[in-house]
Order: sequence, then C-alpha cells, then structure tokens
Amino acid sequence: MMQSKKSKFGISSLSLAISFALAGSVISTQAFAADEEVAKAENVEKIAVLGSRAAPRSIGDSPVPIDIISSDDLKKNGSTDMIDMLVTSVPSFNSRAQPISDAATLVRPVNLRGLPSDSTLILVNGKRRHRASVIAFQGGGINDGAQGPDISVIPGVALKQVEVLRDGAAAQYGSDAIAGVMNFVLKDASEGGSITVSQGEYYEGDGAATTIDGNIGLPLTDDGFVNISAQYKTADATSRSVQRPDAAAIADAGNTSIQNPAQTWGNPEINDDFTVFVNSGFDINDNTHLYAFGNVSSREATGGFYYRNPHNRGNVYSVDGGQTLLVGAVNGDQSTCGVVPANVPNVLDTPEYAAMVADPNCFSMNQIRPGGYTPQFTGKIEDMSFFAGVKGELGEWMYDVSGGTGSNKASFGLKNSLNPSMGLATPTDFDTGSYEQVETTFNADFNRFVTIGGIEDISFATGVEWREESFEIGQGDEASWIAGPYADQGFNIGSHGFKGFGPESAGKNDRSNLGVYTDIEAYLTEDFLLGFALRYEDFSTFGDTLNYKLTAQYVATDELSFRASHSTGFRAPTVGQENVVNTQTSIVNGDLIQTFIAPPTNPLAAFYGGEVLNPEESVSFAAGFVYQYDNLFLTVDYYNIEVTGRIAQSSQISVEASDYDALRAAGVEFPELISAVTFYTNDFDTTTQGVDVVASYTTEMLSGDAKFSLAYGWTDTSVDKYDPETTDAGKVRRLEDGIPAHRATLTWGQSWDDLSMSVRGNMFGEYYATHADDTSDWGSEVADAAVTIDLEVSYAVLDNLTVSVGANNIFDQEAQKLKDGTLGELGAVYYESGPFDYNGGFYYGRVNYRF
Repeated sequence: MMQSKKSKFGISSLSLAISFALAGSVISTQAFAADEEVAKAENVEKIAVLGSRAAPRSIGDSPVPIDIISSDDLKKNGSTDMIDMLVTSVPSFNSRAQPISDAATLVRPVNLRGLPSDSTLILVNGKRRHRASVIAFQGGGINDGAQGPDISVIPGVALKQVEVLRDGAAAQYGSDAIAGVMNFVLKDASEGGSITVSQGEYYEGDGAATTIDGNIGLPLTDDGFVNISAQYKTADATSRSVQRPDAAAIADAGNTSIQNPAQTWGNPEINDDFTVFVNSGFDINDNTHLYAFGNVSSREATGGFYYRNPHNRGNVYSVDGGQTLLVGAVNGDQSTCGVVPANVPNVLDTPEYAAMVADPNCFSMNQIRPGGYTPQFTGKIEDMSFFAGVKGELGEWMYDVSGGTGSNKASFGLKNSLNPSMGLATPTDFDTGSYEQVETTFNADFNRFVTIGGIEDISFATGVEWREESFEIGQGDEASWIAGPYADQGFNIGSHGFKGFGPESAGKNDRSNLGVYTDIEAYLTEDFLLGFALRYEDFSTFGDTLNYKLTAQYVATDELSFRASHSTGFRAPTVGQENVVNTQTSIVNGDLIQTFIAPPTNPLAAFYGGEVLNPEESVSFAAGFVYQYDNLFLTVDYYNIEVTGRIAQSSQISVEASDYDALRAAGVEFPELISAVTFYTNDFDTTTQGVDVVASYTTEMLSGDAKFSLAYGWTDTSVDKYDPETTDAGKVRRLEDGIPAHRATLTWGQSWDDLSMSVRGNMFGEYYATHADDTSDWGSEVADAAVTIDLEVSYAVLDNLTVSVGANNIFDQEAQKLKDGTLGELGAVYYESGPFDYNGGFYYGRVNYRF
C-alpha cells in the first residue's frame, strides 16, 4: 500500500484523504487517448488535489469516491458545453434541456447524486467558485429554485483535469457541499498549445454550432508560467414543434397574422459566447510560490415563450376565459364600448369588433397583435473572477493564503411582448432588468505533521475562511414594470410573460460569514487510515452551525480495500433565494397562468405561509470498496443522504378573490391581477440513497490498445415530509422520480498508430416525465427507458494535426413523445424533461492543431 510520504513542501499524502473526501475516489475515464504514450501514462496512476489540505494522492488510496476526468476524456464529445461533457463521465451527474424556462434557459441547472445544483460545491484550482445570478425557477423539479454556479463558462480547452468528489464535504469546505464537490484544475504548462475548430448540427438540419478554442503556455522567466485559454461559440436555435391546434383553428378561420408554428420548443439561439481563462504561477524561491488565475466570459441567448391566444389570454385579450374580448376605454368607462364576443372562429371578422375599432374611445390588444403573440426571452450573461495567493513552507508549517472575487450578471429582456396596462401606447420590446451575484473570499490554510504517542506523521490542518456575497436586482425600463392607465380595467401590468423589476424590487442585499476548520488524518496501523474534520461557521443573517466528518479506509489485500465515511452538513439559503422577485409563466392542468415569485417575507408570500428561510441540514453515510488487479480498476460505493428543511420553491398557490381585501390591507397592489404566488420555503425532508459503480479495463486488442470503461449509477429519492399547504403531490413525484433511477455509460476506446476510435453507449432508465412543468394527468406520465450511442473517430494527419468526426446519438434515438391528448396541444412533440437531448442525433467534425 502507499505509505505516508512528504512532498517538496513537506505535505503527506495521508492528509489528502480529508480534502479528497470532497472529491470522491473513483476513476471515470471514458475515452482512449490517441497518443499511445499518453494512454499508457494514464493507466499508471490518477492523482487528485481535491479533498485534501495536504499533498495530492492516488485516487485508489482515497477513503472517499473521486472521479478524475482528463482533458482528453472531455474532448470525446460532440458538445463543447462543459455540462454535456460531464454528464457522460460521472455516473450520478445529470442535467436536462430547459426550453421555455425563463432564466433557466440561460444557465442550465445540474444535479449530483439526486440533489440540486446548489448542493454541489464548485472549485477552480481548489478555490470556491462564485454561484450564478440566475435562479432556476423552472428547474425540472429537483432544481426548482436552485441557484448553483454556472459551470458552462468553463471551457474544456482550459482544463488539465476535473476532479469530482461524490461525498458530502461541508465539514471541510462549508456550505453547498452536501452532495459533493467538483474541482476544475486549470492547465499550467509553460510552453506549447493548441487550436481547435469544431462544427456540427442536428440531423434535422438545425442547431448548427461552431466552436473555436485555443490554448497557449508561456514562460514567466525560468521560474513561472502563464497559461491562457480562450473559446468562442455560436449556436443556432432548434425547433421540435408543430402548430398549436388553437392557433391553427384561428388561422383557418381567416386570421392571417398567425405564425406557423406559433410557439417553438427547442434550444435557444446562442450568440457571441466567449470566455477567456488565465492561470499563472511564479516561484519566488524554493519555499514560496505565487499564483493567480481568473476569467472573463460573456454570452447572449434568445429563447421562446408561450403563445398568447388572441381570443382568450387572460388580462390581455379577455378576462372571462375567452367568452368576450377585453376592451379598454380611454375615458375609463368600459360600458360605453359594448361587448365583443371572443368565442368565435375569428374575432377580427365580427361586426362587434369592427365597431369597437371604429370608436376612438375603445381599443383592444388585437389592434397591435391581431394574431396573438409569442414573446421572446433574451438574456446576456457576463461572468468574471480573479483569485491570487501565496503558498509555501514556513518552518514545519505549510501555508496557503489567498483572496479573490467573482461576479455573475444576467441582464434580461423581452421582445415581441406588450404591457397591456399601457394600452395601444405600449412598446413591444423591453429591458426587464438584471440579477447580479458578487462573492468575495479570503482563505488562510495551514498544515503540518505531528507525532502523538506512537503515531507518527499525523496530518494536521487548520484554517479560516471569510466570505461575503451579495445579490442585486437591477431595475428594468419603466415600461416593463409600470402600472399603466388601464390597469384598473383588467389589463396586465408590466411586460407580459416576464414583468420588469420596478423600484420596489430593485436593490442590493448581502451577508457575510466566517468559517474555521480543522482536520486530522493518520494511519493508525499500516493498513488502517482514519480521518476527522470539524468546521464551525457563523453567518451574519441566521446564526452559526457546526459540522463534522469521519473517513476511514482499510487495506485488506494488495488488490482490495474498503472505505467509509459519515458526515453532517448544511446548505445556507442563498441571498438570492431570500430576496428574489420575478414573474413566471407556467402551465397548470393545461392552462397558462402567471405566477408572482416573492421573497418569503414579502406581504403576499407571508399571507400564504412564507417564513424566514433557515439552512438545510444533512446527515450522510457512505461505504464502498476499491479493487485493483493488473489492468482492472473497480469501485463500488453506496451512499445515503438525509436532508431536513430542504429549501425549494413552493408550488403555485392560487390567489383567491376572497383574499383580495386582506391582501390590499397587507400592502399588496392589484392582487386581482395575480393568478398565483410562489416563494422559497424549508418545505421538505428527503432521503436520497444510491450506488455508484465505476470500472475500467485496458488490454491489447485488434492489433492496438483498448480501454473499456463503465460508469453506472442507481439513485433513489424519497420525500419523508412536506407541507401540503405549499407543496402538491405532483412536485413530490418530480422530486422522487423526475430523473432516471438507473443510468449507465459503457465506453470502448481503441487506438492504433495514427487512428483512434471511441464508442459510448448511454443507458437511461424509466423516469417521471412532465411537459411544461405540469404534473397533472394532462402533462405527465412514466417515460420508457432508452439507449443512445455516441461514436467518434480521430486520425492523426500529421504529428501535430488531428481530424475527428463523430455523432452523438448516432442512431437518432427518439425522445419520449407526448401522450395522446397532450401531443401538439402547446406545439410540442416531446417531453422536454427527459435525461437526454430531445433534439435527436447530432453530427460534428473537429480539427485540432498542437504546437
């Protein structure tokens, strides 16, 4: 077995296990490097820096499960999105497409081990990554209301490797590490580089995507380096839509202003998506090292919304379900405008409508949008970060002192919409405001080796972390939020579909916290490793918390070792979750409703049960084994995570007419224009358990080198407790069954002298499918299991020039189609909540030049 050995800086591999517990200890290589020497080197040993306050160690010697995905592994994918790359590499990591999901279209939420994206801590070079400003209001059940980091801004070309700890680690790293930790390690070469151009599109002929990326390593004198990576991407929108029956009927009746399709289900259009990462380091002397890294990123996206029917859309075209048209009166007396029937094939052809248009005192929104309208949601994401620090050796102590800041700003807009309360004077394009998340972190970490009694080389680490984070809502233009002169006549207030942030919503909220930790790790015998970590944190808003973690590993034979961990953890509610304001359009029982998202202490939310948020608390247990024999590497790990007071977005709570007077008295304006309200609440107690199996085997085959890799995950979540006043059974069903319980990938990588190939099979088990977040019988069912196949072939034209072609979902496996009665009703064909891309097969080509 590996013994404790000090590195150049006197750090023992023993103490790694403590911080490694953050990353997990499993090998998950899913592709075979074309270069034979690289492939052989990868088979020797995988080394991680995540999960420890001390020196890196082999992942096979870690007491907790860790996946390490190399830069080459990430590239074996048609997508250049980091999320898609990781989904095929980590057994319990999942994500889904987010069409017509407001801000979640801009930052796609993910989940690890069946928990939301903000339950996984993200690090870059071992330092905490700031979270995104976007909150996933429609996050597919598990991620409803989650606010995690935006890992899609991290380009694969910038990475040396990704380390994924699949184990709770709040006792080591603080809030958010309930499910695990992901560490993105940036390249640190001082020479060489690469340029890559990729292009592809879906079999349907849309969604064309182009990516250009490059990396270069430069020396910083003889004692340092600067490594620069850049990526630029664009992607066309996709559409997997059919014409809505209601729109088709109105068009057939003679309305020539109806678009076909009236509503689009598909990926958003991505423009000017660029990111630059810089990593640098400099050795002042043998004992002192300076480092700095950071990024600047930006992208723009345009996605679709729901179609607004020109006969019956509430508070725009009608207030009685489409029986009559909503007609406004300039003089304020609507009775002078008469009644215009709307329950007709084409309201524009009726004499009542013609008479209304002829009266200068009367108007309807049909005069601006006679065929109805489908707003387009636009957004721009701007992301930046900078960290710097110094680490080295001071006597018997190793130290690492650093500070950094990061920000993520999402600016929102709405095109092709209306502020109906402004009447015919309404603009159609709006700047609706922005969210901005800013985080500042300072760390001081210390570790050394001590001897206690007869136990030598005990790794002891301690440190302190101070963090401040703020969430700011930026005000939209006045037309996007103002209550126009016709609000009291029943017309909707603000830009319809996504109301702008007004002065009452705009503002900045912040909090700070201080964390102190200590961890100890030692071999009690030659074969038995034991670790303990303890962390205390104090938050300026809700108080303090104390958490611990125990890890153990026993080496039974040269080939077999057992490992286990037990920990408590917590996740603090984000400042955004405590203070966010928004308007969300969603489907309930097939009907389009507009829901106001309010802070839990807002008068509207408080009226329906909103309370001050408290931290989530968790208790985790895990056990598994590692088996290594010749070229076979196998890990099996069981985990059980209990979370109490889980923070989530409540279900839509209807605002009843009987409550209007009480709501007005509480300070709520125009409650009659609010269909429903939702807010954040500590609403759930859940238990998530599962098994992760990861294996790899290398051999010589077909006159070349072959590697077989398996990653399998079983995940089961049960809701132990919830409040039926704020959560419905459908939301519970989505939490329990919204992702496949069984998921696996099996990869065969084969390489010869100049030719290499990778074939990957992806299995997705049954899951509870929902359409448009509707959990009624109309919009949900249990979806079938499915298998997709990915293929890539690479050929080294020259020593430094490689051409690759491939396809994701090469056999064009179809996503689950909507059931009869739902298919096409809202223009959709497939359940968009599925675990794999509903757009179908995607083929691509890539050229890589290395220097």
